[in-house]
Order: sequence, then C-alpha cells, then structure tokens
Amino acid sequence: LTGQALKPESTKLIKYFLASLTIPDEDQWVNLSPYESDRIIPEALGTTELGRDLLNQDLMLKQLTASLIYPEKELGKDFWNRVYQKAHALYGTTEIPVNVCNRVWVVPDKAVVYEHDNTVMIIESRMKVMLEADYLETRGGAGARGRDVSSAVIRDVILPEIEKEVNTGKNFSTLRQIYNSMILATWYKTRLKNSIVNKVYADQKKVSGV
Repeated sequence: LTGQALKPESTKLIKYFLASLTIPDEDQWVNLSPYESDRIIPEALGTTELGRDLLNQDLMLKQLTASLIYPEKELGKDFWNRVYQKAHALYGTTEIPVNVCNRVWVVPDKAVVYEHDNTVMIIESRMKVMLEADYLETRGGAGARGRDVSSAVIRDVILPEIEKEVNTGKNFSTLRQIYNSMILATWYKTRLKNSIVNKVYADQKKVSGV
C-alpha cells in the first residue's frame, strides 16, 4: 500500500498498538460464549477498535469451527466418521451422546523479535488453537482430556485445520495484525520500562482516541 491507501491502514495498526500498550495484559481477551453473556469483553477493551475487531474475529472462529464439523462437508464427514469409529471401538456402540459444543480458544504460541539500533522487527509469530479444557489444564485448571470422544477427534481432525487458517488464511489477517501489535506492545513494556510513555500510559487504560 502507498499514498492515501496506506494512511487508514497504518492508523488502524497504530491504534492496535496503543490499545495493546495501555490495556493491561489480563484484560486483552474476548469471549462470545452463549453461556457467559455477562463476560464478553473487558470494559476498557470494549471501547476500542481493537476490541471490536477481536470480537469480529472470534465470531469468524466460531463460524469456521461450525462449518468444519458440518456433516455435508468433506472435513465434516471425516470428523463424524472418526467420531463414530472411535465410539464403537471404545464402547461397542455409536448410540452415545456426542458433545460438539467444544469451545475453541486461540492463544499465543511463539514470537521472535529482532532488535537492531533503534529498530525492532517481528520475524516470527504464531498462534495456537486449543480446546478450552486443554488450555485450562495447562493453566492448572481442571481439564477434561480424553473423557469425550468428539473432543479427541476434534484435536486430531479439526484443530489443525483451524490453526492453519488462523496463522495463514485471509479470514484471520486482522487477528494476525492484532497479535503482532500485542507482541510489539509487550516488547515495549518490557524493554523500555523507564520511558515516559510507559510511565504515564502503559497499563493505564487510557483508551481515548484508540
């Protein structure tokens, strides 16, 4: 992009960075679960362009997950065939309730940042896609790994496809821009702790203008 086309795009990315800088890390999340209508987005994040776009990407994630387990699609057929094969092998029947409402989370995986003189560049960034139960288990919570046939198959069949789309597909390009902005903000908070911007702005929830 050049000229006039570059201006709105660069302004958006600057706002992502500034929002990531001023909103504390623990408040950088969104949650469109129908079971938690009172816990959708932290208040400060909800007033920003960053928060709005994260919610849009979470909606996209849920639409993608639903489409991948739709039985009329090729991947959906593979998913259901494997569910029933595994159920038959484990329980001797396919007449069992199967939980397809598994909640899928996108979480940070890896970031590599290169510093040189007064320049910083992100040379690698990747996100990981996990079932909620698995994520909570990694955080010391009560996981449910292995208890649900559909969960096991989702890990094998569906999650790799979602993770590929999240990290490379056009539908999640906005999410990758946000993730990179968060990485740069984290670098800034960590490496430039004594800067005046950090002292008066970082983690202060000063979201006016962003």
